[in-house]
Amino acid sequence: MKNVYLYTLGCKVNQYETEALAELFSDAGFGIVDDPAKAQVIIVNSCTVTANSDQKTRQAVRRFKRNNPSALVILCGCMPQAYPDNAAKLIEADIITGNKDHKLILDYALKKFDDADDAQVIDIPEHKKGDAFEEFEVENFKGRTRAFIKIQDGCDRFCSYCIIPTSRGRSRSRSLENLSVELDKIRDAGYKEVVLVGINFCCYGLDIGRTFVDPIELACQKGFERVRIGSLEYDNISDEAIERLSKLENFCPQFHMSLQSGCDKTLRDMNRHYTSEEYLALCNKLRSAFSDATITTDLMVGFAGETDEDFNQSLDFARRVGFEKIHVFPYSERPGTRALAIEPKVAPDVQNERTHRAIELANELRHDFLSKQVGRTVNVLCETYEDGFVSGYTENYTPVKFKSDTPLGNEIVSVTVTEVADDFVIGERV
Repeated sequence: MKNVYLYTLGCKVNQYETEALAELFSDAGFGIVDDPAKAQVIIVNSCTVTANSDQKTRQAVRRFKRNNPSALVILCGCMPQAYPDNAAKLIEADIITGNKDHKLILDYALKKFDDADDAQVIDIPEHKKGDAFEEFEVENFKGRTRAFIKIQDGCDRFCSYCIIPTSRGRSRSRSLENLSVELDKIRDAGYKEVVLVGINFCCYGLDIGRTFVDPIELACQKGFERVRIGSLEYDNISDEAIERLSKLENFCPQFHMSLQSGCDKTLRDMNRHYTSEEYLALCNKLRSAFSDATITTDLMVGFAGETDEDFNQSLDFARRVGFEKIHVFPYSERPGTRALAIEPKVAPDVQNERTHRAIELANELRHDFLSKQVGRTVNVLCETYEDGFVSGYTENYTPVKFKSDTPLGNEIVSVTVTEVADDFVIGERV
């Protein structure tokens, strides 16, 4: 029996697709291993959202081939889809494909073994407008307490800094009928929490006459104790959508809604389709509708043309919103995007200084939020057990640790929060 090792870079959508590939290879008779040295096939599922992501992809492919030269190394995902010429330079990859049809990866591998041909295979089908959603049915997520299910792919926004429409294609949605089948399998496998994810989640359904609330309501009807959603954009979150979500008792009120900048000038340059005040108004609506809501975000610093005043406006706005958590990252130029033409560029040392300042604010807001949890009794879905402590998350995704004599994986228990640690809280089981 041949073994396959899978390595994932990037978002939860990539993680889902890696699980789908694992099941695809497992059904074909391959063993799934955690050690690349024991694998005859190594799959690198890449990300290309930043230049650093591309670098990590190149390093991974070269490292795996160097350490296991007899293995069949397959590079797939967003990086080769967006930049096929750059991917082709990775001679260490035996097979290079994109992310349009993951099921072909197994065919590529089997054919390679049958032919015993050393020639590199490069086959990256282009995304086309009108492409159908690639439907999988994943039954198990190895080593995870919560299951991820992809319901949407692609993006039509064309933000000036982003290569995702090229790497992922146009927005397309999964049918509710197919989703229902996978939800049943995940529930029957014993998962208490399911996370619905997409590249631009709130655009789900625009191509099939649905809204993004429909799959959430479907999941909530399936008997899961928790239904969570992945990253959101500002799009299509109407008052009606908020009202429908607020009626779902097992819906987790955690909203990771990308901001990118709190400066309206920068938002226009980024081709984001909202103003800072519109974004703030939406945050206020969510907090009014959900008493225990958390709103987390992504904040880009050092975007092309960003002045000191623009940056300070962005930080001031983040304080006004009072985010529960902020993921800070510096702007990274992506060939093929319109932002390359925006001048002037922010000097690297200025970008680094702004990044540090933004992280300081993020840490301050995070500590404020966690401090407010002290004294509360919360429900924790238990995940890991190490050194006598169980770790897990609340409905609003607050990380919690508490002492326990035994592991409590996949159990939901009540915990009273007693103190704040680095990026989590500590409590005592009730």
